Amino acid sequence: MRMLAKLWRDNKSLVAFLFLMVLFRSAVADWNVVPSGSMLPTIREGDRIFVDKMAYDLRVPLTHIAIAHLHDPQRGDIVTIDSSAAHELIVKRLIGLPGDTVAMRDNVLYVNGVRADYQPLTLKPLPGDAASPGDYLTERFDGVAHTVRLTPQAPSPRDSFGPVTVPPGEYLMLGDNRDNSADSRYFGFFARKELMGRTRRVAFSLDPDRYYAPRFERFGAPLDEAAPLASR
Repeated sequence: MRMLAKLWRDNKSLVAFLFLMVLFRSAVADWNVVPSGSMLPTIREGDRIFVDKMAYDLRVPLTHIAIAHLHDPQRGDIVTIDSSAAHELIVKRLIGLPGDTVAMRDNVLYVNGVRADYQPLTLKPLPGDAASPGDYLTERFDGVAHTVRLTPQAPSPRDSFGPVTVPPGEYLMLGDNRDNSADSRYFGFFARKELMGRTRRVAFSLDPDRYYAPRFERFGAPLDEAAPLASR
């Protein structure tokens, strides 16, 4: 008991700091590792993204219990989702709000009957391009613009769907790497309670193809501006 008491006296500041850090990361802000390329080119494998956990709801720390709704998710948000269907934390882009009608035809998106506009981009080679070359385009709809990746040589079997109407309290999500993303086309709509936070920036980035060397140019980079464009 004396040893435990001494350990507590000697380390109580460290224990208190660690406890507060856990609470902070649980309820306020956190960074998450992105292990897959489903959000290429916006989020690259090895990126650690900064997640604002108070973007939508205030939750009891260490739980998913929301005690206050702070803001409504917006179209175009990049969202972390604790998906019961996927059985893991995933990151996707919010495409359909409750009440929206969404359809896709050969990777061309339609929201509420309006076709998205696409403009081709030329990007520096990115992970995945060697095995399956990607086409990069700016996708614009309803005031939202971001980059998407298509792989014509290996199109998704679900590059067409709908039209579907998003139910109340639920959201339709897609990955920016449209031909290589498990999203609402596979898991269905995502409930509001599963939306854990919003991300807009890279916290820091490590390159898995170069022994996890830091990619300093991506540290703190805005996600929708972080893809290294060669030309537009």
